[in-house]
Formats: sequence, C-alpha cells, structure tokens
Amino acid sequence: MALPDILFYVFSTLMLLSGLMVLLSRNPVTSALFLVMSFIFLAGLYVLLEAYFVAAIQILVYAGAVMVLFIFIIMLLDIKASVKSSFTYLTAAAGGLMASLLGFALWQTLKRTSNTSLPSPHFSGDLKSVMRLLFTDYMLPFELIALLVLAAMIGVILLSQKESQDNKNSSQAAP
Repeated sequence: MALPDILFYVFSTLMLLSGLMVLLSRNPVTSALFLVMSFIFLAGLYVLLEAYFVAAIQILVYAGAVMVLFIFIIMLLDIKASVKSSFTYLTAAAGGLMASLLGFALWQTLKRTSNTSLPSPHFSGDLKSVMRLLFTDYMLPFELIALLVLAAMIGVILLSQKESQDNKNSSQAAP
C-alpha cells in the first residue's frame, strides 16, 4: 500500500473520530476544539487531492477565523440550562426549514456532481478553478449554505438578547 493511501485512511479515520467527539462531548468548548481538529484532518485530505489552495483556505478560514468566532460566542453566551432546554414549535419549525434547505443544497450538489465528472482534468485546485466552479455549477448550493449561516447568526443574536433581557429584568426586580 502506498503512502498516500495510508494517509487517506489515517486522515479519514481521525476526521470521523473528531466528528464523533464533537457530538459526544458535553462541553461546548471541547466540541468546538474537536471540530477544529476535524477541519485540520479535512485539509489533509485536500492536500492528498493536490488541492493546496482549498486546503490552505480550510485551515485559514474554517479552523482559524470561524472557529475562533464560535469559541468566542460560546464563551460569551454562557447559556443557562433553562434557556438551552426551552422548546417551542417556532424553533422546531425554523430547525425543520433550515434542515430542508440544507438537504436541498446537498441534493443540488449531488445532482450537479452526477452530471459532471469531477474532478475534471481542468480542476487544479487553484483560485481560478475554485471560483469558476463555485460561481457557475455550485452557485445555488453556495447561496443556500450562506442563507443557513445567516439564520444561525440571527439565532445567536436572538438568544443573546433574550438572555440579556432576562438578566436585566431580574436585576431590576431585586432591590
């Protein structure tokens, strides 16, 4: 077995184990750090595919900037257990809508991938190839994922405002 094959199995196994630990960890900060590890192993898989630009962007954008932002928000919010466990039909409907959008984006991506033979010889992993595919073949899934991230950011803002209003009301009630 060649070294790239061995590295593929190592990166894939470690990425799956990191993803499993994201789900099983009870501490949100630990889950976020396991997600960073998963992103790093995914970048290793991109390197094996010789998509060096995508691997560098994976490390810089996702493992760097986005996860620092996630960890900052997790530590900033410090959501109480009562707020975490609150369930309304509106949140269930919003979650169902977002899951539907994500499923539709995945369906569109798989449909486009089955119509074309990716990776094509013209895809070299550089910026021009990535942008050409992103803004032509994968425009709709890209926009749906952007909408999903926007909805997540709005949800975080609403959660933080509700908690700050609850703290403000409880501090005003106590003399």
